[in-house]
Amino acid sequence: MLDKLHEIEKRFDSVEADFQDPSLVTNPKEMQRLGKLRSDLEPIVITIREYTKTLQALEDAQELLADPEMKEMAAAEIDPLKNRIGTLEVKLKSMLVPKDPLDDKQVIIEIRPAAGGDEAALFAAELMRMYLRYSERRKWKTEIVEMEESGIGGLSRCIFNINELGAYSQLKYEMGVHRVQRVPATESQGRIHTSTVTVAVLPEAEEVDVDIKSDDLEISTFCSSSAGGQHMQKNETAIRIIHKPTGIVVTCQDERSQAQNKLKAMAVLRAKVYQLELERVSAERSGLRKGQIGSGDRSEKIRTYNFPQSRITDHRIGYQANNMIAFMDGDIQDMIDALAQDEQARKLAEEDEAA
Repeated sequence: MLDKLHEIEKRFDSVEADFQDPSLVTNPKEMQRLGKLRSDLEPIVITIREYTKTLQALEDAQELLADPEMKEMAAAEIDPLKNRIGTLEVKLKSMLVPKDPLDDKQVIIEIRPAAGGDEAALFAAELMRMYLRYSERRKWKTEIVEMEESGIGGLSRCIFNINELGAYSQLKYEMGVHRVQRVPATESQGRIHTSTVTVAVLPEAEEVDVDIKSDDLEISTFCSSSAGGQHMQKNETAIRIIHKPTGIVVTCQDERSQAQNKLKAMAVLRAKVYQLELERVSAERSGLRKGQIGSGDRSEKIRTYNFPQSRITDHRIGYQANNMIAFMDGDIQDMIDALAQDEQARKLAEEDEAA
């Protein structure tokens, strides 16, 4: 491991030297690239240097054991130094686990009711609010792209952006089927119903990530049915884009102008085409294709929200929380942290097996 650590340190020194070059001012893109690389490497290098320094301190203490006058003091230092080295080794292994290249992306979240009719639509609206409240807690900017309301205050569909670099690293664990168990407001017999909602979390793709040809697009306009008054009813501001090679259809009617709706719709389309390509590459590597959201059947689930018992259970890691009101108000960071720690542990185990 030491050789790998030395290589990282050398790379950081090289990046640091390049970053200090005065001529870099004339190349903003290269400055941005080097700045990001430097900020990514710096925490690892700080830990490497502390680790190296602690190793040297242990070696010095062990040499002093031969000196009768220093033996007692040296012996007292050895165990704490060994413990510190062990802690730093665990930290370094964790830091050296390959990072998900999509973690720095902004995200597009799509929420749809699945099984359960009106109750699923109501829960879809509650999940949308949960993610918007979570974003508010993080001071992240959000934008609604498309929202289709049902007649009882639920949602038949919702797509929104979270315009924050790194949002994908936090919210990628939310993709899948969310199951709710509770007594619906429309249930007169007091029976508990089970409904499901699907959540897709797409890394926002930049134009350089995917190549979408204009000839592959079928673009049409229609009158918006969303909020905005009579002006929006009379003018064809809403946009529908069909990507002919994949059959993906995206609509956007949230903005007042056709141009703004087209920009938002294209962002969603790029993300969906990008996700499709990522899944294709993953399928080629693993020999199978697993969609984010499955069929939405009640038996498929990543998480269950049991309202009568005020309990949320994530079935992937067995994590439970008993704070339904706070959780649905966006207090989901502990759940996300537990899922991130589980992913990190699995990656570390894979690295150890490969070694």
